[in-house]
Amino acid sequence: MKQVVQNYKSGELAVLDVPVPGCKPGGVLVRTVYSLISTGTEMMKVSEAGMSMLGKARSRPDQVAKVMQSVATNGVPATYRKVMGKLDSYTPLGYSLCGVVEQVGAGIDDVKVGDLVACAGNEHALHAELNWVPKNLYVPVPDGLAPQHAAFGTVGSIAMQGVRQGEPQLGEVALVIGLGLIGQLVVQLLAASGVRVVGADPDPARCELAERLGAAACGDPGSTAVENAVAELTDGHGVDQVYLAAGGGSNQPVELAAKLARDRGRVVDIGKCRLDLPWNAYYEKELDVRFSRSYGPGRYDPSYELEGRDYPIGYVRWTERRNLACFLDLAARGKVDVEPLISHVADFDDAVETYRRLKDGELKAVTALFRYPEQAGETAEAKAPAVAVPAVQVKAGPARAAKTPVKLAFVGAGNYATSMLLPHLAQREGVELSTVVTTTSLSGANAQRKFGFAKATTDLDAVLGDESVDAVFVVTRHSSHADLTRQALLAGKTVFVEKPLALTEDELSGVLAAVEESGNDRLQVGFNRRFAPLLQEARNHFGARSGPAHLRYLVNAGRLAHGSWYLQQGSEGSRFVGEGGHFIDTASWLLDADPVSVYATATSGNEDLQVVLRYPDGSTATISYVTTGPSGFPKETLDLVADGRALRLDDFVRASVYGRKKWVSSRLPKARDKGQNAELAAFIKAVRTGGPMPVPLQSLVATTAATLAVQAGLAGGVPVTLARP
Repeated sequence: MKQVVQNYKSGELAVLDVPVPGCKPGGVLVRTVYSLISTGTEMMKVSEAGMSMLGKARSRPDQVAKVMQSVATNGVPATYRKVMGKLDSYTPLGYSLCGVVEQVGAGIDDVKVGDLVACAGNEHALHAELNWVPKNLYVPVPDGLAPQHAAFGTVGSIAMQGVRQGEPQLGEVALVIGLGLIGQLVVQLLAASGVRVVGADPDPARCELAERLGAAACGDPGSTAVENAVAELTDGHGVDQVYLAAGGGSNQPVELAAKLARDRGRVVDIGKCRLDLPWNAYYEKELDVRFSRSYGPGRYDPSYELEGRDYPIGYVRWTERRNLACFLDLAARGKVDVEPLISHVADFDDAVETYRRLKDGELKAVTALFRYPEQAGETAEAKAPAVAVPAVQVKAGPARAAKTPVKLAFVGAGNYATSMLLPHLAQREGVELSTVVTTTSLSGANAQRKFGFAKATTDLDAVLGDESVDAVFVVTRHSSHADLTRQALLAGKTVFVEKPLALTEDELSGVLAAVEESGNDRLQVGFNRRFAPLLQEARNHFGARSGPAHLRYLVNAGRLAHGSWYLQQGSEGSRFVGEGGHFIDTASWLLDADPVSVYATATSGNEDLQVVLRYPDGSTATISYVTTGPSGFPKETLDLVADGRALRLDDFVRASVYGRKKWVSSRLPKARDKGQNAELAAFIKAVRTGGPMPVPLQSLVATTAATLAVQAGLAGGVPVTLARP
């Protein structure tokens, strides 16, 4: 395998071929996906290695003292040989990464092969393709957190331990001096804790970034801007805490801390800066000076880090492993945003050149990452969980005789059912609304009165056992779709289930098991956009294609209202799982195929998603699902390009096709028709005649599996194969 190393004597950096570490008991072997370059700590080490011997001695007086002690004990010749031997050796770089578990050592039961983990430690989370990591220095990555963001786990823990040492309280004001990587994370953690933050850094770009990430005000420590901001926020009393996240040889940070801290305030040293404390200033205010030791309790304790002996939570609430897990949880929930801190991502093979550019100042970065593309690709195929696309195996029963009227039952009568489905069905000839089933009596009574249902009930069995009911509409909350669909299929009903069909692979398998058991494959999912008249007309004008196509679909989904049940991701699934099938189905229909792989990435908190689907003939579809766009912008725009032609759809209001001849939809429709009426007409026809369902069941299954694969892709950060039997 390859690893980044440095010769401290000569300063040489190299990517060496070294043996793969063994997977010892009490730890796991991790294949790196992303590793983080600390532009503070690591670059300080790289710079020191380039100094003369005298310069090295001046920068590390602690090591000089050890050398002098060795001279006194062992003599000059022996000490010289020892020191030169140590200096003229390769040393590792790196201490923060995210990777995939390749092998599990004896005694480990909290992760398995293929799991994504974040790792810490300057001996275990190195810039290397493979690392052995002991139990207390790795944690599983939460679902939805991208691996490049999980690679921040160690530096996030350092920032978190510093904040814990400051003991911030709601409503307090803090000053962060030094807005590099650690300082930026400290700002966000404090803001998430309800603390107002002032930042100080001579770099205007870093000040601006800190303000975007939650600081109330930032400025140059030598200007009056910081002092004025502190005075305004504290009514002249001074800040409650000061966090020293700066480096270098200047004593300005500790002097500024004394000047702007309140009486009996706390000063926490996180970085490595000069600490020549002005005695009078610190004495008169009785300032509490504290040091933050790396990632937290357990650091530098071999029994904790190497032997895996945890500290009881009742005695040590926040160990370094718990800090690591806590930071990743905050990042996964969008409380901390590390994406703006990523200034540069370099291929691992370019490590030496990347360090050179950082050292020379050619590359200015708050944070840089190494990515391991070949290894990540292998991991994606071999280790990351693929999403299965089950084959539909059913021995269908005899065709149903044509029948009029078609009797329909509704399970659920919420907003979508009463605004988008029932108005099209209530007046449709040959349709009889038989029964509506709701969980509350009043909602059923309202639907019965408004749309003319013969009966309203809260008893689902009354519908499933009614042989006169031909089809059941499942229009409930997402978490109940799969189970209700399964029950209705087993009861022999034709089923229309509003998207999504299922929230998990197990739920999807359960639906198909009901199909196989009952022989009833009469199922439709509410993917209505393929039925939209304007889109169908545009597709006809576009015509058949011979080569691969590229489709781009921008969905300006917008923010959800506070309290919406769509936000209950724990029970109802993610928002994209809930409605993303619409857009995947539309893309697959336009490309006339089912996808074979899915790649997904997202902003912090998974608010905005980018989903790339790959199809058997090389076609691709990119779905940009954003919730942070302006409300006045169209909700859906779609472009399809292939064979020298292009199709464009503008929010179901206007469509056009460009090729040898240009076609533009002749007139603007009175309202956006997204296909619900045509979809229902096709469904009713299939129920009435016993003919084929409007969309083949295998297509519905493939779309559902692809939608579920998005979540798996977000968790793994690599393409997810849609595995078919």
